[in-house]
Amino acid sequence: MFTVVANLDLYTPLSGVTDAARRAEALGFDRLSIPDVCHDGLTAAAIAVGATTRIDIANSALVCFPRSPMTTAVAVWDLQAFSGGRYHLGLGPLVAPNIIQKYSTPWHPPAPRMREYVQTMRAIFRCWQTGEPLAFRGEYYQFLRQQAYIAPPPIEHPDIPLHLAAVGPHMAALAGELADAITTHPTNTSPRFIQELLLPDLAKGAARTGRSVGDMGVIVNPLIATGSSAEEINRNREAHRQLLATILSTPNYWRSLELFGWGQFGPALRQLTREGKWDAMPALLDDDILDAFVISAPWSELAATIRTMFNGCATHIGIALPQDCAADANIAAVIAELKA
Repeated sequence: MFTVVANLDLYTPLSGVTDAARRAEALGFDRLSIPDVCHDGLTAAAIAVGATTRIDIANSALVCFPRSPMTTAVAVWDLQAFSGGRYHLGLGPLVAPNIIQKYSTPWHPPAPRMREYVQTMRAIFRCWQTGEPLAFRGEYYQFLRQQAYIAPPPIEHPDIPLHLAAVGPHMAALAGELADAITTHPTNTSPRFIQELLLPDLAKGAARTGRSVGDMGVIVNPLIATGSSAEEINRNREAHRQLLATILSTPNYWRSLELFGWGQFGPALRQLTREGKWDAMPALLDDDILDAFVISAPWSELAATIRTMFNGCATHIGIALPQDCAADANIAAVIAELKA
């Protein structure tokens, strides 16, 4: 039995969040996971909370380093209160070029900084919930002031579940150390990667705080090519081939290629990006590589395929919520089978 998560399309405008959230709830999903890429993830989460009554609402990988932990904490505290305890916070570090060049934010080693980010937010939450003085002094963050008369009031569900999006070993170990769950990237979602690299990394971090891997959730987000015909499945596979060629040109995601013995393809893809030869990139990823990253199955076999792949190594399955409602009956059947 898996917890089944609907991954909101990153291009969904704020005007479309209400309908998407209600649709995810009606289809039987346990949670709606909201990105923080093209639109503000916290604003979208607030809309989704207001549109639903049962389903959990999460930010999958909130871009945290450009945001002050205090700013994030205020929004998250409100979301948890507004949702009646249905909100989950996922934090993501992003790669250095985006932090520096897109968000104009100084770069520091991400795992130590993320540790402080999480510790800081929890110190802030304790301050608001219990009245404990705010006195956090770290290498990257210092929070020493919270006037009582403008502190957010205590809430009914103060223990806000916190997830970390992780690809590399240090962030995965940090998730094992202090997070409630880890969220995978499509490039580190294969069962082999999870079994051989991710779970050992989690265990290493969990040992630091006397925990075990079983104490946390493992939220996997596989790329899925499905449909009602071979032509539809193949069309979706080719779209994923294009996406993967772009993603795997980034060195942060080469660990999976190296695991499978395909380490030479990362630098080759990167060189093509430097030459501006984007159209030539997908051809480097043959079907064997694609099969390692993409689940390909018709609707009627999809749930069984996912179950076989991830039994024993994942607790949550993320499935993209299509903007088109045409396949909703098929999606609902897959959800029901995965939850059974």
